[in-house]
Amino acid sequence: MRILGIDPGYERLGIAIIEKNTTGKESYVYSECFKTSPKEPHEKRLSLIAKKIESVIEEFLPSTLAIETLFLNTNQKTAFKVSESRGVLIERAATLGLRVFEYTPLQIKTAVTGYGRSDKNQIISMIPRLIDLPKDHKTQDDEYDAIGVALTCIATEKSW
Repeated sequence: MRILGIDPGYERLGIAIIEKNTTGKESYVYSECFKTSPKEPHEKRLSLIAKKIESVIEEFLPSTLAIETLFLNTNQKTAFKVSESRGVLIERAATLGLRVFEYTPLQIKTAVTGYGRSDKNQIISMIPRLIDLPKDHKTQDDEYDAIGVALTCIATEKSW
């Protein structure tokens, strides 16, 4: 079973594919940080996000989307754009037949580190302990977050 983990964003989108194995340890399949240019119009950026996620789904054939819920910060303009990006991602995944699970930052931090107030560095240091990452790939922060979301799904869902 493959899980598509997403750290949603508008300018930067963390994408990861993790495979749940019967042996007990999950396998890293793929990750990247997909970026859209601020020079592109809003609708074009959303379209690029939709096309990217569709191509990832078609290439890696995950059965499930695990996506982080929106954490509202002080910048409402950014929050609205990220929310729209999440909508595009969830719609594409649902249309292509994936089950969709959403997780709060607290749930992800707890699942990955055991502590709900972990910082970014604690998550980044814990991920390689939970899953083998490729040594020839420079994993970016957004990718670590996407891997964490996928691992949270594997750890918490009982309906497998």
